[in-house]
Amino acid sequence: MKFGLDDYAHLDSPLHRWEPRCKLIGLMGLIFAFAFVENWQLIPAMLGVTAGIYALSKLPVTYWMGRLRYPGFFLMGLVVLLPFVSGETIWFKLGILSVYTEGSLAVVLIGSRFLAIMTLALVLFGTAEFLTMLKAMRSLGLSPILADMMLLFYRYLFEVGDRLKTMQTAMRLRGFRPSTINRRTLSIFASLAGTLLVQSYEQSERIYQAMRLRGYGEAVATNTRSPVRKADAIALLFIITLAASFIGAELLLVA
Repeated sequence: MKFGLDDYAHLDSPLHRWEPRCKLIGLMGLIFAFAFVENWQLIPAMLGVTAGIYALSKLPVTYWMGRLRYPGFFLMGLVVLLPFVSGETIWFKLGILSVYTEGSLAVVLIGSRFLAIMTLALVLFGTAEFLTMLKAMRSLGLSPILADMMLLFYRYLFEVGDRLKTMQTAMRLRGFRPSTINRRTLSIFASLAGTLLVQSYEQSERIYQAMRLRGYGEAVATNTRSPVRKADAIALLFIITLAASFIGAELLLVA
């Protein structure tokens, strides 16, 4: 089972060549700035900047569509009712339902921020290997324990996915064809989830014991920092300035 978060880390683009620490700080700053946006007038600029950064990364459009498909469905399930229940100004009527202007603008704002933030996150982790980004986080002060947990989670998520796929295949070969949701089907799914949970816990114990036997936990002095190139620093300064501009524009529009 492959999630393909860093499938295109081998490409050559300005964002692929950008120093990971600078890229992490710059794009995370821009993500927080976009999360701060509450005024719909900033939506075109926000989406334009996001589209420009994604185009600069040279990541395929299919990569973007594939990674945002399921989160997009989840978001739509949450906000689809907002135009009908939120607001006071009626925009137009659909039979007995009223579509409110405030609710519609809220959907546009939430959807735009979601697209912008998720796209920047894909660029951040799609233009460098996951291990490289973890090393960048470590050099910026992330706890070694948290970094190790993130690495192990990412690594063994594939293992759990492969095990789930194998178990689903075995269930189909034994005649399990869930056509309706009933008590028996829910019981089988619960047993499947419980089996995966127990197996994952047992595997985590074995991995931890193996790591301890190999000396994990002993303090080792390492120096993961390296000088930052002038071009990378200039790019970081530009992105941070851009993020500050969005926050400043939001404050001015609110005032």
